[in-house]
Amino acid sequence: MFPEIRRKDRILSPENTEQLLQKGEYGVLSTMGEEYPYGVPVSYVYENGAVYIHCAVVGSKLENITRNPRVSFCIVGATQVLPGDFTTNYESAVLFGKADEVFAGEKQRAMELLVQKYSPEFMQKGLDYIKKADSRVKVIKITVDHLTGKSRK
Repeated sequence: MFPEIRRKDRILSPENTEQLLQKGEYGVLSTMGEEYPYGVPVSYVYENGAVYIHCAVVGSKLENITRNPRVSFCIVGATQVLPGDFTTNYESAVLFGKADEVFAGEKQRAMELLVQKYSPEFMQKGLDYIKKADSRVKVIKITVDHLTGKSRK
């Protein structure tokens, strides 16, 4: 059902793949649109085998997720172009899963983790912001069904 990695020599271990998801700066969320796939870069956190993203309360990704909750999520870690070798060193992770909105305590926890990841030096200000923005923000949880990582170094 899920695509197989062709280059077996580049497969990351599950532990290294999860570490990459922990440290990744952003990811690309791909949803199923009515006529075309829809991919959009998003900030995210990874915790306990799930990816959490935040978004506005309306928009294309939410419409797509409501219609079909199956999604793909991709991150690219460190890269280094090697011009003379016509290749690139890289690390990446791709996951497939089901996206659902979360509420209450789980939503709060995800928002706190986002502040901790992206603005740790402004934690209190971030917590205040979360309170004010609660009704204007949705949090989506992607429960991972399949996860792979790949690297060339």
